[in-house]
Amino acid sequence: MTDETTPLTRLSKRPFLSMFSMPVSRRTKGAAMPVTTCIFDAYGTLFDVAAAARIAAEQPGQERLLAVWPKLAADWRAKQLQYTWLRAITGDHISFWQVTQDGLDWAMEASGLEDPELREILLALYWELPSYPEVPEMLGTLKANGLATGILSNGSPDMLEGAVEFARMGEHLDAVLSVEEVGIFKPARVVYDMVGGRFGTAPEDVLFVSSNGWDAAAASQYGFRTVWVNRAGDPMDRLPARPETVLSDLTTIPVLAGQL
Repeated sequence: MTDETTPLTRLSKRPFLSMFSMPVSRRTKGAAMPVTTCIFDAYGTLFDVAAAARIAAEQPGQERLLAVWPKLAADWRAKQLQYTWLRAITGDHISFWQVTQDGLDWAMEASGLEDPELREILLALYWELPSYPEVPEMLGTLKANGLATGILSNGSPDMLEGAVEFARMGEHLDAVLSVEEVGIFKPARVVYDMVGGRFGTAPEDVLFVSSNGWDAAAASQYGFRTVWVNRAGDPMDRLPARPETVLSDLTTIPVLAGQL
């Protein structure tokens, strides 16, 4: 919910482009300093968003889902993201949990799955998404190397708290930042502003890591050092900026962070 004093209301009074335009990085050639802070997107980056559909499909009696779960998972994720962009543009902000439910409803209908019980199973599993295998050691190494770490996510605070607790990664994170604090989804600039507000960093101090090419591109234009974790081998998005580095997983993030 928002009122006349919320950040979202103030944003909605600005010209449209000012909500999403990103400043050019303040770095100049030869002037880059080592990164001090590693910030991660959550869903699809640290947490396996396809796991809910995959795990549900393995349960007894889910033969119909077993035949279509990859499509369901892909459609669910695609609609989840599309709805965040559309709501950011229109200013009709709701929680990421509601967006997640709306995306699932579309995906289930597209796959011909009209099953309220299956819907509840899938939504419950979304609160218990496993992290990718390399994540715990990667985060532990970053902390051992003296870097600050955090999450910057579209996820609502309760979703993120549940995911972090389930994956037992809280001890490796200094902050978990949700867009609910500013009332608008990525890639609005005010979302990326949250990192500096929390950690006291300049953009060039931050290595930002996302599995979403558009997110990494927007963060790169904002001024962050960036990594796109392109697990699927997708083409590069045609956007004004590009991620600085592309990796297939998170294993080498500590090495990369130490080199920047």
